[in-house]
Amino acid sequence: MAKAAAAKSAKKSSDGFSAEEKAAMKERAKELKAQERAKNDREAGEKDVMAKIAEMEGLDRSMATKIHEIVKANAPHLMPRTWYGMPAYTNQDGKIICFFKDAKKFSTRYATLGFEEFAQLDDGDMWPTSYALTNWTDKVEAKIVALVKQAAS
Repeated sequence: MAKAAAAKSAKKSSDGFSAEEKAAMKERAKELKAQERAKNDREAGEKDVMAKIAEMEGLDRSMATKIHEIVKANAPHLMPRTWYGMPAYTNQDGKIICFFKDAKKFSTRYATLGFEEFAQLDDGDMWPTSYALTNWTDKVEAKIVALVKQAAS
């Protein structure tokens, strides 16, 4: 009997959410409360996004800053906000269009630029919805500008 309980307990810990995932969910709950209080408040969203970017380190911070600038310049109608503790941008209906996930947040080897279902990226029967970012080049920047423009159209 005790053996079965120990096995069940071990399964829960190995099949459950990681510490990073749990922290992101808690952060999301706080975000939802804050967003309800400050609906459509661009200034508050900008402040939250910039605070998250400031917490990042090195190349992740640099890439997040550049992506933020690209979104502001090429899709100014998108609203900045945080989403699971990540910089994100929403359409006029509050639906996430794109987000930036720094590598450190989930202990991954690369940062991610992701797009959600309301991004206008549809291309046939299959298309990418996230991109690994390991370095910033002129070619990468041009690709991100094009993706943001298309996603926000």
